[in-house]
Amino acid sequence: MSRIKIIGAGLAGSECAFGLARRGHHVDLFEMRPVKPTAAHQTANLAELVCSNSFRSSAITNAVGLLKAEMAMLDSLVIRCGTEARVPAGDAFAVDRDRFSAAVTSAIGDQANITLRRDEVTNLDRGDYDFLVLATGPLTSQPLFDSINDFLGRDGLYFYDAIAPILAADSLDMSKLYWKSRYGKGSATDYLNAPMTQREYEEFVAALLSAEIFAPHDFEKAAHFEGCLPVEEIASRGIDTLRFGPMKPVGLEHPVTGERPHAVVQLRKEDLSDDYFNIVGFQTKMKVPEQKRVIAMIPGLENAVFARFGSMHRNTFINGPRHLRATFQAKKDDHVFFAGQITGVEGYVESSAVGLLVARYIDELSHGTPATPLPFHTALGALGRHVSESNPDRYQPSNVTWALIEDVIGRCKKIEKRERQVAAALESVRAICGAA
Repeated sequence: MSRIKIIGAGLAGSECAFGLARRGHHVDLFEMRPVKPTAAHQTANLAELVCSNSFRSSAITNAVGLLKAEMAMLDSLVIRCGTEARVPAGDAFAVDRDRFSAAVTSAIGDQANITLRRDEVTNLDRGDYDFLVLATGPLTSQPLFDSINDFLGRDGLYFYDAIAPILAADSLDMSKLYWKSRYGKGSATDYLNAPMTQREYEEFVAALLSAEIFAPHDFEKAAHFEGCLPVEEIASRGIDTLRFGPMKPVGLEHPVTGERPHAVVQLRKEDLSDDYFNIVGFQTKMKVPEQKRVIAMIPGLENAVFARFGSMHRNTFINGPRHLRATFQAKKDDHVFFAGQITGVEGYVESSAVGLLVARYIDELSHGTPATPLPFHTALGALGRHVSESNPDRYQPSNVTWALIEDVIGRCKKIEKRERQVAAALESVRAICGAA
């Protein structure tokens, strides 16, 4: 069996290490925390979630819902631990982040074929390992970032992600809030809603636009991923932009009066104990005093106690189409793989999925067979398609979407089309499982 060096024990690295170990390979998994902390992580646990606690939609006709279903069929560690740590969130798959990361850490620790090394790796030296996997994610340390840039030809890319604040439940004024999931999805107590009048909304937007924010370093240029924009960035695009985004009131009419607010701020449970709430869609780069001032303008949150303030961090990714195959191997060296967000996929589930795939591809190579990409009409295979076949001149991080998934159905009604696409994808993954 092969010896593999994996750098980074986040979602992708942990998923990859577990997949390789259960196939009998020997893995050295390197994680620099807590020896060297990052600006976003709070614990030393593996696979710590640093942004939202949501794995997004559970609907199988949603591309990310299909991706989770495919991963579950391939015995994904992340999906298994996520299911164990799941919390109510309507149509979304949300988890208690502490329970989740603890479960992943425990599962990795129980694997005899995995040696966890708490050391920082600063270069791409493979040494006597058969394969090297770079799964360092959006917070790749500067020395390793420079080494990757040198390896690829010094055209690495990066942008910023922003993290939403978390509030203590007992600090909220429940008399001004109401429980409701949009369009009645999920249970009646998945989301808290803070309704706003037009005047309250407009004053809130004005406060957002005047808030002092953290500026990027001189050597960095902030370029945000459209799916994770800071709330103040959304507000800057027009007075009603937030009302058509994270503060959309549609489907959230007041359960007593039946009236639709001008805008709504939603709060989602952060853990099973109901002690904390995440402000949905409120990633921010405001400075701490400004977060206190602006968030206090939301009805019911006037005296909110912050369990965690929002923050901003650099997100590192490479130009996949220039440097990676559909199997996530470096074109420059077939024994070097990249996994997770650093490849240009975006999101917890997508990052984990790449780790799951890389473990499969390394196992194939170890048995003397070519690494074969999953069919592009599957959600899993679509990630490799995105990384390898997108336009390299306009390459940007992407969540899994139906636009990335190869259409093998053709023209028909949308609902029927999605159902047939799902059936085709699951049948292909089922055949792969049967052949394994």
